[in-house]
Amino acid sequence: MLLSGKALAPISYAVDLLKTIPGISDVVAHVIVAEIGADMSRFPTAGTSSPGPACAPRNDESAGKRRSTRVRKSGTWLKTTLVTAAWAAARKKDCYLRSQFLRLKARRGPKKAILAVAASILTAAYYMLRDGVEYRDLGHDHFDRLDKTKVINRLVRRLRPARLRKCRSSMRREAS
Repeated sequence: MLLSGKALAPISYAVDLLKTIPGISDVVAHVIVAEIGADMSRFPTAGTSSPGPACAPRNDESAGKRRSTRVRKSGTWLKTTLVTAAWAAARKKDCYLRSQFLRLKARRGPKKAILAVAASILTAAYYMLRDGVEYRDLGHDHFDRLDKTKVINRLVRRLRPARLRKCRSSMRREAS
């Protein structure tokens, strides 16, 4: 049985909404809608969406010792598609997802950072489909705007070694 245009209207609307996220192409949007659906009312929160935990690390702890932090095996099609979209989003200039990737890559490495970006894309997709709104980018300077004192302290720390090198080189010139 072929579906008419009316029956596909909610799906095409959801696909159009998802394509506003950086890194999400037409194919990726269709995969997301196919995997999680267009109706988010069946999920109480973003963390409980059925494939949502696929991007979350496992929580394996015994006697206070954390063991494996590998990603769960569920939602393999969605996870692969989201990681591909996250790599595309990480290459887009001046967007929140790129700044999130670069911030996490410095501390955790590129693979964990890209999974975090993929999880952010899935969370954004959940809220967009639930509320019926387009993607609103937080901006590439979102983390800098959160706490300006941290930015100032970080930049001052970066200047200190340069200033010390400059002082040492001038002292050497004076000594010789």
